[in-house]
Amino acid sequence: MDLAFLQPLYERPGPWASVYADTSRHTESTPEERSLIAQDVYRQLAEQGADRNTGRAVLNAMEELRHSTEPLGRALFAADGEVVLDPPLAAAPQGTRATWAALPHTAPLLELAGEDPLCLVAYVDRRGARFELRGARGSEQAGEVAGRQWPIHRTRTADWSERHFQLRVEDTWEHNAGEIAQALAAQQEEVRADLVVLVGDDRERRSVHDKLPLPVREISVEAAHGAGSRLLHEEVERLRTAHVRARAARDLERFRAARAPDEEGRPSAVEGVPALVEAAREHRIAELLVRPDGPDAHRRVWVGGDPDQVAVRRTESKPLGEPEPRPARADDALLRSAAVTGATALSVASADPEDLPVGGLGAVLRWREPAE
Repeated sequence: MDLAFLQPLYERPGPWASVYADTSRHTESTPEERSLIAQDVYRQLAEQGADRNTGRAVLNAMEELRHSTEPLGRALFAADGEVVLDPPLAAAPQGTRATWAALPHTAPLLELAGEDPLCLVAYVDRRGARFELRGARGSEQAGEVAGRQWPIHRTRTADWSERHFQLRVEDTWEHNAGEIAQALAAQQEEVRADLVVLVGDDRERRSVHDKLPLPVREISVEAAHGAGSRLLHEEVERLRTAHVRARAARDLERFRAARAPDEEGRPSAVEGVPALVEAAREHRIAELLVRPDGPDAHRRVWVGGDPDQVAVRRTESKPLGEPEPRPARADDALLRSAAVTGATALSVASADPEDLPVGGLGAVLRWREPAE
């Protein structure tokens, strides 16, 4: 998961209100129910020590969701009387929950917002193609391309002139496939789609696929069902899920390989809070792996105002330049460090236990520790 969108959260000292609002339920009584939930969240934050202005900012933001058709949910992060970030969710949280802490509670985003690959679907025919973007929150049209419109169809005669006409039809098909491939590659680059799905007749799909630039071809698959099939939507969702699993498997394999020490006995991966805290202070984390229910995820660490001011013990924070350290969850503190230093993060909730980092937190490093 690219953590760049979290940057606004780490430009303020906090403390922070973090709310995960479930908006997946839609009935006639939903507005009234959401209003009651908003009031309950306000009370929860007040009981945890939130200031009145920040609590009111969250309350107002949640009241605005009373009539929202948001299909899954939304996260709210507020500080100093202002909602700073409110990203939509790709999965519904298990009920609405609120926390008040020194750092924004961003760890749930790995599960609720991080597993939503953007899929670019191309509906291909001999005349051109139309494009559609699909994600967990729905779909939207993304443009179209038109190729040559004549000649398109073959004839069945063996006459020389007709055979010549058929060759021109073949030329038209090949030309159009090239036009579609070029437009599809440009659209993929513009929207940064994670997966491309080609829909259409076998030959049309294959012609476009073979003409795609290699980087786009490597993330492209051909759908078995056509545009008019009721099963196409389910197939696209299966392809999106398979893409997520394959990507997670590759990242876990990278972590597993990095665990092995090199010739000098130094691994390029670490696990456990003390080693991760040291790596975070030195800006060495390239990818952070988090198992949300792991025992180390909610382990207490001590943090200061800067992302590299993080310590396992309170007494260790003063040498880092923080006279008044605050307690924080280990996963949230490490995610702050990862986000600010350009690292990525991955939820490993569904991974094989043998692949998981000890305690539920691990990282692949940018570089190994220097030899002693």
